[in-house]
Amino acid sequence: MKIAYFDCPTGISGDMCLGALADGGVPLTYLEAKLARLGLAEEYRLSAETVRRRGQRGTQVKVELLTAPGVRHLAEIETLIRQADFSPRVESQSLAIFRRLAQAEGAVHGIEPERVHFHEVGATDALVDIVGTCLGLEYLGIGQIYCSAFPTGSGAVKAAHGEMAVPVPAVLKLWELVQAPIYDNGLTGELVTPTGAAIATTLARGFGPAPGLTLEKIACGAGCKDLPSPNLLRLWIGAGVEEELTETIQVLETQLDDLTPQAVAYGMEKLYQVGALEVFTQGIGMKKSRPGVLLTVLCRPEDAPRCLDVLFQETTTLGVRTQTQTRHVLERDWETAATPYGAVRLKIGYRVKNGQREILNRHPEFSDCAQLAAETGVPWQTIYQAALSAPKL
Repeated sequence: MKIAYFDCPTGISGDMCLGALADGGVPLTYLEAKLARLGLAEEYRLSAETVRRRGQRGTQVKVELLTAPGVRHLAEIETLIRQADFSPRVESQSLAIFRRLAQAEGAVHGIEPERVHFHEVGATDALVDIVGTCLGLEYLGIGQIYCSAFPTGSGAVKAAHGEMAVPVPAVLKLWELVQAPIYDNGLTGELVTPTGAAIATTLARGFGPAPGLTLEKIACGAGCKDLPSPNLLRLWIGAGVEEELTETIQVLETQLDDLTPQAVAYGMEKLYQVGALEVFTQGIGMKKSRPGVLLTVLCRPEDAPRCLDVLFQETTTLGVRTQTQTRHVLERDWETAATPYGAVRLKIGYRVKNGQREILNRHPEFSDCAQLAAETGVPWQTIYQAALSAPKL
């Protein structure tokens, strides 16, 4: 298990993340080629150089805008990412970061996340920084991400809505969403940007001291400001100490006896859109011998309020039971198999045991098999079995 730890003594931003990953071995040409799939190559230029900050070296990556910064809504950004044909991991991580950022910006401005204009962070800059970071982490084979406490900074910055106090409201909201540890390191200025905070608070499994790992490499991403301390984001990369993976989830439950099946299906789809990990139903018998449905939602604790909103707004329930549980999980990854009928993605479930990756589950993606079956006329089960024995691309 390869682990990355974002050490942020002078803060974190999107371009500092890219700089640290480039310093850690991700080729700039690789990022340029992959990011070109977004269809925005005419809007920016990517460059990297070795710099020194207070006598310490690091890599600075710059995103130079060639056109005026665009203003995009969440839906447009999600479409760009989905159409880019990234790996499932890069796509899901990029979408999750933008949704978290939209959630924070929406809460600050009192609007729905879907109505947020991504002008505060510059839509093109944010796309390059966020998607580029996810691409770089995948290139380095990072399985788990952790992050240090965040320095608050101080002072004020100019933004689209005028002058704002540091930390800016979106950053404060992102910290609040995950209960992140923060502290004052005495430095003035904006140290943590909304893009940097969104990347860290979405991808990190925990915040604070470094996790147990065998340190293999330190990579440094340089910020653009000249600070009294070396303005560097330090990326610690190493092999993780073997441990059983657990996570805390929230379980929401309600029974329904007066909702049509179509409405139940619609509500389930909305729950997935706001972050539910799993939604399922069970047939039950209710009072007065009425047949009903037990609707259960599994979600992360920070997503529970939005899931509750959907349950109350889109179903006829008058009450929802909640409980906090711990679940044991396998690490997950994706492979692509080359079958005689076309490429099929496989979801991999594994754990690290005695320093080795032990694969316990390996399942072809049904939608890929079904699509190839429709295109070729071959039964989907034939394609499914072919994918299990086919070599990886």
